[in-house]
Amino acid sequence: MPRSPLGAAAVGVGVVFLLIGLLGFVPGITTNLGDLEFAGHESNAKLLGVFQVSVLHNLVHVLFGLAGLLMARTAFLARTYLLVGGLVYLALWVYGLVVDKDHGANFVPVNTADDWLHFALGIGMVGLGLILGRGRPRG
Repeated sequence: MPRSPLGAAAVGVGVVFLLIGLLGFVPGITTNLGDLEFAGHESNAKLLGVFQVSVLHNLVHVLFGLAGLLMARTAFLARTYLLVGGLVYLALWVYGLVVDKDHGANFVPVNTADDWLHFALGIGMVGLGLILGRGRPRG
């Protein structure tokens, strides 16, 4: 059980990512599951019929969720998870804006819906890390 608001936030975010990653493998919740590729823009599978996913994409979400659960143990680690994870998602947002969606460089894969979800996740995670981490020791 997390002892701080930062730990609770990391657990909440981690659980969401873990569920998203697992749901990416569930027929009906992920459309065109038979077209799920390991990686790349050729994957036609879409979580909730909107967000393009691949096996790699789903596994990254699962691992990212597990990292949140593990890092929720201390306020410092939870804050690090939220801040660094949020920055990673903001970088992924920028990547999605500049990558040609039909090019091999779109290995994640991402579509426009993913791009804006990554932006919201990045802002939300960084915001949680900054707001809940105010006045806390950094070490």
